[in-house]
Amino acid sequence: MSHSQAVSGSMDLALLKNKNWDMVLLLVTAAILGLGLVMVMSASIPIAEKRLGQSFFYFSRQAVFIVLGILASLVVSRIPMKYWQQAGPVMLLLGFILLVLVVLPGVGKQVNGSMRWLPLGFINLQVSEMVKLMMFIYLAGYLVRRGEEVRTTIRGFMKPMIVLSVAVVLLLLEPDFGAAAVMLATALGMMYMAGVGLFKFFTLLSVTAGAMALLALVSPYRLQRLLSFKNPWEDPYDSGFQLTQSLIAFGRGEWFGVGLGGSVQKLFYLPETHTDFLYAILAEELGLLGAMVVILLFAVLVWRAFLIGAHATREKQYFSAYLAYAIGIWIGLQAFINIGVNMGVLPTKGLTLPLMSYGGSSIVVTLVAIGMLMRIGNEAANPDQNQLWKKRKGVAK
Repeated sequence: MSHSQAVSGSMDLALLKNKNWDMVLLLVTAAILGLGLVMVMSASIPIAEKRLGQSFFYFSRQAVFIVLGILASLVVSRIPMKYWQQAGPVMLLLGFILLVLVVLPGVGKQVNGSMRWLPLGFINLQVSEMVKLMMFIYLAGYLVRRGEEVRTTIRGFMKPMIVLSVAVVLLLLEPDFGAAAVMLATALGMMYMAGVGLFKFFTLLSVTAGAMALLALVSPYRLQRLLSFKNPWEDPYDSGFQLTQSLIAFGRGEWFGVGLGGSVQKLFYLPETHTDFLYAILAEELGLLGAMVVILLFAVLVWRAFLIGAHATREKQYFSAYLAYAIGIWIGLQAFINIGVNMGVLPTKGLTLPLMSYGGSSIVVTLVAIGMLMRIGNEAANPDQNQLWKKRKGVAK
C-alpha cells in the first residue's frame, strides 16, 4: 500500500469515527414514518379496494416512497454542506423552471382543478415540495453572502423578498395557496433568525398577511372555504361536509380511540382520508392519546432542528444554521397547519402532514431535508471534518 493510500485510508477512518449522528432526530423521524405508514394502510384500504380492487395499493406505494426517501436521505447526508451552498443559484433557477413548467398547458397534470404535478411515468412530481427546499437552500446562501445588507438596509431586505414573491405568484397560479403561505412564512422566519430587525419583519408580515387575506376574499372557492370554516354546521352536507366529518372523527375517538382499523369515517364519509385528513382518522382510531403523541413527535423534531441550527451558529457555519432553522420551521409550520385544518381551527389549505400523509413527493423531499439536517448536525459536531476532506482531496491529487 502506498503512502498516499495509507494517509487517505486513515482520514476515512477518522471521518467515520467522528460522525456524531443525531440519534434523537433519527428515532423521532422513524417513529413518525412508522406511525404514518400504519395509518395510511388503515385509512386507505376502503378507497383502494373500491377504486383499484387492491386493498394495500396506497400502503405498498407509500412503503416504496419511504424506502426511496431513506436512500435519498443517506446520499444527501454524505454531501458536505459547502456544495449545497455553492449550488444555491442553480437551485433557484431549477425551482423557477419547475414552477413555470407545471402551469404550462399540456405539461402539468391537473387534479381537482389544480395544476400542481408533473407526470413522470409511474409517479407525479408535486413541484411545490421540491421548490420549497430549493428556495430555502438559495435563501440560506444569500443570507450568508449579503447578510449585512439584508439586516441594515431596506433595499437589501427587499431583494430576496422580490425573488420569493415571484415564486409565490407562480405557486398561486397552480393554485397552491398552502405551499405559498408555508414557503413565505418560513423565509420570513429564516430572515428573522439571521438578525433582520423586528420592525421590517412585522411590517412585511402584516403586508403579506393582508395581501393573502385579500386574495382569499376575492377568490370564490377560497371565500367559500373561509365561510364554511367559520360555521361548517350551517351546511354540513355541502360546503361544510369535509370539516364536519373530520370533527365527527375526533369526537368518536374520545380518549383512547375506537381501535386501529375501526374507523367509520374512512368508509367514504370523510374525503382524502389517507392524504390531507389522515390525522382525523388517526384521532378516531387512536384517540386523544394517539393525537397528542403525534404532536409531541413533531415538537421534538422541530426542537432538534433548532438545536442543530444553534450548534451550527456557534461554530460559525451560518449557511448550515439558516438551512436547519428553515427545515425546522417548514416541517413544524406545515404540521401545525394540517393538524389545525383537521381540528377545524384553520381553513382548509390542502397541505399534507409531513412524513405521514400519503404522497411520494412530500415523503422523499422531507426525508432529503432530514438527511441535510443530519449532515448539518454532523459537521457542527465535527468542525474539523471539512479540513479532513480537503486534506484527503489534496492527497488524492
